[in-house]
Amino acid sequence: MAGGAAGQEREALLNAGERVLNFDWPMIRVGTGEYADGPTGVTVFHFADKVLGAVDVRGGAPGTVNTEYLKLGYDLPEVDAVVFAGGSWYGLEAATAVASAMKEDGLRDGNAFSAEPNIALSVGSIIYDFGARRLNEVVPDKRLAQAAFRAARPGWFPQGAQGAGRMAMSGYFFGCNAMSGQGGAFREINGIKVAAFTVVNAIGVVTGRDGSVLACNRDPEWPAGVDTAQLLARTNGPEGIGSTVADPAGTNKNTTVSLVITNQKLSPAELNRLAVQVHTSMGRGLQPFATQFDGDVLYAVSTAEIEEPVLTSAEIGALASEVMWDAIIASVPEQPRHPEPRPGLKLDRGLLKQYAGRYEFSPNVSLEVTYRDGALHARATGLRDVFAIGRDRAITLTPVNETEFTVGNRYPLTLRFQPDGPLVINPGHWQQVSRRRLPM
Repeated sequence: MAGGAAGQEREALLNAGERVLNFDWPMIRVGTGEYADGPTGVTVFHFADKVLGAVDVRGGAPGTVNTEYLKLGYDLPEVDAVVFAGGSWYGLEAATAVASAMKEDGLRDGNAFSAEPNIALSVGSIIYDFGARRLNEVVPDKRLAQAAFRAARPGWFPQGAQGAGRMAMSGYFFGCNAMSGQGGAFREINGIKVAAFTVVNAIGVVTGRDGSVLACNRDPEWPAGVDTAQLLARTNGPEGIGSTVADPAGTNKNTTVSLVITNQKLSPAELNRLAVQVHTSMGRGLQPFATQFDGDVLYAVSTAEIEEPVLTSAEIGALASEVMWDAIIASVPEQPRHPEPRPGLKLDRGLLKQYAGRYEFSPNVSLEVTYRDGALHARATGLRDVFAIGRDRAITLTPVNETEFTVGNRYPLTLRFQPDGPLVINPGHWQQVSRRRLPM
């Protein structure tokens, strides 16, 4: 149930999303789960048979499960699933939850030391989707991960702000603070299949093949049509575009977690090099990439359905790098639109007084709305600011219509009121819903 009251389960949204990648590869099953009241989520990749895996970890703040085992490089297919989740380190239980589900469902047991081990092995990584981007601390848990695993099906992958990418963002380095998500792409050449999947929660900006910035709440003072190279060139210039603008308080953390899969059999050394090659290539589509504020992780998997080599490992890496760039581009969802303020709009005083009150989004985040001098004023009263509404002073809300208000800001911000009801901030896919506590 949305709201997560004690004794009540949150509603799990399974396999949601309208923009979908369809691909022909029965070996790969994909399932997603989301809690809309976060929002946050999980994405599960389950393989029909055990596969060989490798991992490349870079960036300054990774959160992973079972990656140290993959680094040992055993030439034995042991991986059952790769799991990506929001919720920062709290979300790591999603990976172990999927392994537990395999055992509970009779797909795996405790036999770990036979010639063909049957113990479940799931690996996984998390993104940081807390901080200033949302007003609660809902996390993807064991229940959600297991539901996503059991809902997994072959040949599809939801693009954009779904699954583990439900509350992903990108571009903090330049202050873009754009909504992001998960992306996937697939290609087949001479029977060799390559699929790439990524959850883009990068501090860098998503960059197109022409160098354009694909998602950004642009600074009004930037030159028209500014591209990524120009932004990077200006980072240390007199304009000071860069991380000092993006996040002076250091409240945002970022991670891009990715998976590349091929059906050609590769040795552990070749698979490890594939992971390194593709991960390195991602610095083209995400700029800057693998900073100290990122926790970037890439898994590489060989399903070994094609045993005789058709392409060299370097050729597979070159192909997979292009597919991964396609996946990065596909991760970008439609961006929220700025509301159109109407400062001269005259609203009924009695209606405005009904909107006054204290609205609680979580134990740490609340908003006090007051009516004064014919207008509504808002101030954050918890431990954190409410987006552009700070705790130091009340700011005036500008009407958009009878129920919606906004404040002047670089980033879209809409407050939707209901008389004697909850306040919803940024209604829609990324909405934050409050509980009304104290009428003023």
